[in-house]
Amino acid sequence: MGIRIDAWRETLCARSRSGVAGAPHLPWLQASTQEKSHDPTYELLPAIPELTKKLIEFGALFQKTTIETPIQELVEIRASQLNGCAFCVDMHIKMAKIHGERELRLHHVAIWRESTLFSPRERAALAWTEALTHLPAGGVPDDIYERVRTQYSEKELSDLTFLVGAINAWNRLNVAFQMVPGSSDKAFGLDKANLE
Repeated sequence: MGIRIDAWRETLCARSRSGVAGAPHLPWLQASTQEKSHDPTYELLPAIPELTKKLIEFGALFQKTTIETPIQELVEIRASQLNGCAFCVDMHIKMAKIHGERELRLHHVAIWRESTLFSPRERAALAWTEALTHLPAGGVPDDIYERVRTQYSEKELSDLTFLVGAINAWNRLNVAFQMVPGSSDKAFGLDKANLE
């Protein structure tokens, strides 16, 4: 089980070291797969660098998105909560804190419907995030779509939808590889959040 964490952490840390252009070639990965080829976890590893690089490149596009950073962070936190991705919840709370988000609002993401701390635009984004993360059998309900359309242009809704898709992908990967919350704080600069 430890190799899943170590391999994925190294790939994610490469993201930080190499910038958003993608992860560099990782020679340790090939050595690991040759030594432990009988382990199904190791059989997955050769695919990680190239696919991770593409996901990182995709994620980098959100730096130019129409969705403002505080809303992006709320979306990433909420999707991560719903998916049970402890690594991503931890990471995105720290990122939001570094970007100036208030702590009480971070605590209220899980109860956003009852909270008075979120704007109509933020509420629409959170509702959209929940609908796309836990897709209802009949698709996204009309009332949620209409609420989002009152707050977001067509381009913004497209960007928001891709953002939700991206964080859901990261959640599933980090859950699959059992990333430990806080294990990459230094690599990502999240230790600056001063949250312990």
